[in-house]
Amino acid sequence: MEPLKITVFQAYLFWENIEKNLNNLAFRLSSLREKTDVIILPEMFNTGFTNNVEKCAEPANGPTTRWLFEMASSLNCVVAGSLIIEEGGKYYNRFVWMFPDGKYVKYDKRHLFGLSKESEYFEPGNERILVDIKGWKICPMICYDLRFPVWSKNQNGAYDILVYTASWPDKRSAHWRALIPARAIENQAYVVGVNRVGHDGNDIYYSGGSMCISPLGDVVYYKPEDEDLYTFTLNPNDLLEAREKFPFLKDSDSFTIG
Repeated sequence: MEPLKITVFQAYLFWENIEKNLNNLAFRLSSLREKTDVIILPEMFNTGFTNNVEKCAEPANGPTTRWLFEMASSLNCVVAGSLIIEEGGKYYNRFVWMFPDGKYVKYDKRHLFGLSKESEYFEPGNERILVDIKGWKICPMICYDLRFPVWSKNQNGAYDILVYTASWPDKRSAHWRALIPARAIENQAYVVGVNRVGHDGNDIYYSGGSMCISPLGDVVYYKPEDEDLYTFTLNPNDLLEAREKFPFLKDSDSFTIG
């Protein structure tokens, strides 16, 4: 494992305007002066969180996926975030983890947010994924997944970093601030949560609060309210020391998810 640089973009998103969002995100990312390994964008970074699948869905090889490749290639790093994908007549809230060479892995959101009727428009995913970069194993998830500790459980130390891309409203921000540290401590892993800011087309306000919490519950990064593009470095020695000092993972209950 080597030190890993992660850049989070707590962005303002333009409602259901793919072209404007991609142009704005590209412009902002072009201002990066520090080399990074991974850039993480909010949930549905190209549209804002919406159920308007007829307007906003794209095929798997659509313009936003190609944009992710262009960004990853030009910045020579992973660029990741979720968008609406149509596949086989079904719609998915899909996290795409794009490598600079154009290869990518995908994770379809498992837990669909019933209060916003997301479950009426999208198909749930049924498989967790792990990606490897610089020796770090990373498990990407999406927003509402944060509320389900069984799905997030770090059995047998499967991952080192848990990532949540999100559109988490301000009115439930206390839950966001509580659950991310809980997931970090109980799973002895870094947890990175990337939220958006501003109002969406339904006049829902998002106050950011993107953060990175260490396996011991310490704050590595936290930013409420304002748009922010920020890079921090994770040191593997800090992770290994935390797990050696408090070897809780070996005492975890073993189970399978049906």
